[in-house]
Amino acid sequence: MSATTTIVTRGDHRVRRSSRRPDPVFLLFLLPALILFTLAITVPGAIGIFFSFTDSIGIGDWHFNGVTNYIAAFSDPAVLSSFAFTFGFALVTVLVVNVIAFLLAVGLTSRIRFAVGLRAIFVIPMVVSGLIIAYVFQYLFQNSLPAAGSALGIPFLQESILSNPDLAWIGIVIVTAWQAIPGTLLIYIAGILSIPGDVYEAADIDGASRRQQLLRITLPLVAGYVVINTILGFKNFLNAYDIIIALTNGGPGTATRSIAMTIIRGFQTGDYAYQMAIATLFFFVAIAVAALQLSVTRGKGNS
Repeated sequence: MSATTTIVTRGDHRVRRSSRRPDPVFLLFLLPALILFTLAITVPGAIGIFFSFTDSIGIGDWHFNGVTNYIAAFSDPAVLSSFAFTFGFALVTVLVVNVIAFLLAVGLTSRIRFAVGLRAIFVIPMVVSGLIIAYVFQYLFQNSLPAAGSALGIPFLQESILSNPDLAWIGIVIVTAWQAIPGTLLIYIAGILSIPGDVYEAADIDGASRRQQLLRITLPLVAGYVVINTILGFKNFLNAYDIIIALTNGGPGTATRSIAMTIIRGFQTGDYAYQMAIATLFFFVAIAVAALQLSVTRGKGNS
């Protein structure tokens, strides 16, 4: 990679800037991935946005109908409720996953016995299929917990939360968090281990307690990792589908139907253009959320 140095004068100071030009070999290696990304994602996405302004059913003739599909989407209660559920679920799950993963990372990077072995154990859920995890938890929620509740005489455990429209989302959050925590945990462990030990030694000398070190040293220095986990987690949870399908199939009724489920089921009925309009709305809303997160956390991420 070639580098050039430029000297810029600012007032009474001379600032030296070094600009690096990418080596053509790097661009050559990037080209195949760029072509595949364009053909597999960018082009189909652009085609889908184009057809969202038509009355196409996916095959056959079609005609432009302007923003009719978008107006219909904004007035569709099923679409609005799925958007509300998806964003509420993503927000709660991001909070639960990050809090638990951060606390586990603090514990697993402290001076405890079998720390390495415990890290390996906590990572196991990450390598198990989400569908398998969901089916296991579905059996627990619908059979094991109600049986235990009946045996122990605990009323609120005697009924499966998955059959309660007001509580089914809690089961989805639990299962999703159980699978997502390991990946988030690894990122936090990497962030905590990157903090120089001299910082904590100086804090010990100054008499800082463990709680003070956690709040004033560890947390500020891993703020960038919090940003990464928040953005990645929120993006992934917005696309929730397989775990919800296995646990509740969007029920009871439509209480836990995510926007991804609404779009896919709409495609199955042949309403192609309308579902592409919903998918386009979802795409731009997700971009807006990501941009907002980056703008709010940019300063913290540079800490």
